[in-house]
Amino acid sequence: MILPPSLRALLLAVLLLPAGAQAFVVDINWGSEAIYLRVGDGSFAGFYAFGGTPLPDGTVSKVSVTVPLADVGNGVPRAMAANSRVSSDWDNFAFCNAGQLYVGGFYRRNNNGNQSATLTYDAPANLVNGSGDTIPISEISWTSSGNGDGGAPQPVPGNRTFLPGVQTLATNFLRNTWRESCLSFRYANNNVVPAGTYTARVTFTLAAP
Repeated sequence: MILPPSLRALLLAVLLLPAGAQAFVVDINWGSEAIYLRVGDGSFAGFYAFGGTPLPDGTVSKVSVTVPLADVGNGVPRAMAANSRVSSDWDNFAFCNAGQLYVGGFYRRNNNGNQSATLTYDAPANLVNGSGDTIPISEISWTSSGNGDGGAPQPVPGNRTFLPGVQTLATNFLRNTWRESCLSFRYANNNVVPAGTYTARVTFTLAAP
């Protein structure tokens, strides 16, 4: 397919919003019931390991990629980059690298039961541009890692592809633990689509029983 010269590039952006992370898992002291999830950016007074506490934050982080005209729809995946900070709210360690998306938090409960919180996301079917053109959300996938994790299994599983609707990521967010992962996103680039900025919003939720 020959694209007109006006189609210079394709820009995709996925907005990632926390509503409410074995890579790095650490026990925390039990206390009054609380739940916290950070996806990308967030605010914290100090750091949890040193007595810090979460603060309200309405920041919506973004993962994006620009595909040059010559490469649109050639089937070669393109790495996407997050625009969020990479340090942990646990102890300020640079757990993620530039371009990765930090996901972390805890479920705290004042008892000895083994209750776990559940991590889900809610995604639309498509990314959409201003003209109404679409790209399936399933064109975006991710891997999961973390600096110093030794390759241990991730609290947020990797090698996953976005699917539409509410999807469960993890059911073992065990009470009184801090968990975190770093997500690296990629765009499959399988479709020849018109130029434009395509966006979608995915909401992550950590819910307690």
